[in-house]
Amino acid sequence: MMGSMEVLSSRALLRPVDLERSRVFYRDTLGLAIHREFGPPESPGTVFFCGNGLLEVSGRADERGSSPVELWLQVRNVAVEYDRLIATGVTALREPRTEAWGLIEAWIADPDGIRIVLVEVPRDHPLRRDQR
Repeated sequence: MMGSMEVLSSRALLRPVDLERSRVFYRDTLGLAIHREFGPPESPGTVFFCGNGLLEVSGRADERGSSPVELWLQVRNVAVEYDRLIATGVTALREPRTEAWGLIEAWIADPDGIRIVLVEVPRDHPLRRDQR
């Protein structure tokens, strides 16, 4: 049996064609509560509560060559999980690196090419709530 990944939190990421139109739809039409907003005030990314999960609506569909839907998985150690998954034959999209916003990210793909972002929140990052 392959090792299992301990996922600390997760969210689906939606990269819409029209960010504001999608924010209005999820906020006002569906009525999802806002977990947090980030980025520029004139065009913020928004993370919505979505039942037991989170839905992030941010960026644009054509940004970074991204697919319109991604999966975001927070893990304890991105490098360890990335190496383990690549060793099993998982498709690597980008090796781990620290982003400008302070999170450590690596990108892999599922069998259909959907991007999965593995994320580590460093101990001193403002998002860190669980100090384990």
